[in-house]
Amino acid sequence: MSQKVLLSSREIHIILHRLACQLIENHLDFKNTVLIGIQPRGKYLADRLARLLRDEYGVRDIQLGYLDITFYRDDFRRGEKPLEANKTQIDFLVENSKVVFIDDVLYTGRSIRAALTAIQSFGRPAEIELLTLIDRRFSRHLPIQPDYRGRQVDAINREKVKVMWEENEGEDVIYLVDN
Repeated sequence: MSQKVLLSSREIHIILHRLACQLIENHLDFKNTVLIGIQPRGKYLADRLARLLRDEYGVRDIQLGYLDITFYRDDFRRGEKPLEANKTQIDFLVENSKVVFIDDVLYTGRSIRAALTAIQSFGRPAEIELLTLIDRRFSRHLPIQPDYRGRQVDAINREKVKVMWEENEGEDVIYLVDN
């Protein structure tokens, strides 16, 4: 197994600032916008972006939640090992709000399809956008594209993108791993 660094800590930092600025351009004061991190890995990216928006760009009253999609996935109960559910934490209404889904890697699009179904339990959003740190653009199974992307990666199917966060793995780095 070999791995190559796709993005260093410095490059991730720059990309996060760019994504935060793009969100500000499209949502201004975030009064009618909610950020939803898709569990499990989108949570770290959502936390980082919300912190940047608050601390670096002075955006107040950001509504941030986390959505577990485990039981909405089309591969639920199809794998050999059981999937472990995460906690959904949405303590606000999404009815008529602009929802920004946040996930670390967009691969087949199946997780986003599950998130689109799961969010309906919390109301009917006025609009839904997708923000991903890594877009594996040639791996899509569904016609789903991000509105905001950090970096596009052309990885063949046996290669995996491994996103490591300082909060979880002790460093910010993204690898392309060849199995």
